[in-house]
Amino acid sequence: MPLCTLHLLALHSTTPNPLSTFISTLKSSNVKPLVISRVIRWIILPSKLSTEHLLARNIAWDLLLIVPSADPLPSDLATLAQHHWSVTAGVPSRLTADFASANEKLLHPAPASVPALSPQGAKKTTASSQDLELSGELNAWIDAFVRSGGRQGQGAVSMFNLLAFNPGMKAEYLKYGAAFAKSIGARHGGNAKIVGNVTAVNGQGVTGSEKGGDAWDEIALAHYPSIAHFRDMLSSEDYQEVNHRHRVGSLRDTCILMTSEIAIEEMLGEGRARL
Repeated sequence: MPLCTLHLLALHSTTPNPLSTFISTLKSSNVKPLVISRVIRWIILPSKLSTEHLLARNIAWDLLLIVPSADPLPSDLATLAQHHWSVTAGVPSRLTADFASANEKLLHPAPASVPALSPQGAKKTTASSQDLELSGELNAWIDAFVRSGGRQGQGAVSMFNLLAFNPGMKAEYLKYGAAFAKSIGARHGGNAKIVGNVTAVNGQGVTGSEKGGDAWDEIALAHYPSIAHFRDMLSSEDYQEVNHRHRVGSLRDTCILMTSEIAIEEMLGEGRARL
């Protein structure tokens, strides 16, 4: 199973035009990423695992970079990052073999293929989004993000997920995953475009929680046609029924980071990013 490494990067703010400098350096390197995406915000915060690396010092992550390799980043890229965290996972070859073509169709779909959004109106909200529910704060933020203009507010989003299972509960989570792929996620355009079993964190081999260790078990990058489609999913009763029946209790810890590949395209001033 091919290894992929997912790099979270917070760039040095003292570098002139840090994002464009990093991408320019990336283009001239031998690194050929599957994904380069602009970090937008946390949807769910980790509560037990990797918190000292992911949350300490209120790090504002800039980029998610997914590379089809377990090799460390070249030094000319690594030195541009003030903070850097990585997780390596085995990803099925069926997902990586034709990823560029499949991802292009997800990011730039035929309009007729995009599921319709639910009618405008008040949505039921909760106090927190930590159980993957639509909190009042998240709902208001989505409204503002969509109104902010630009293609990133209307276009595809990529949700970076880390998962650690309670012992013996992975099978229960798989029921959630099957329902997501068949109905509760798919009907809102949800697509788990990268999934994998964690083998290392920051280059060090780990044993996942499901096997009695103290590390993440799986990674996933989930696509949605827009943040509004993601909100529709969270606010749907059938999704929440499956979420609470199969997902919430199966997880020892999890986190979700919203990212936008479209934002990188906008920054480059191109219709579509070419790396």
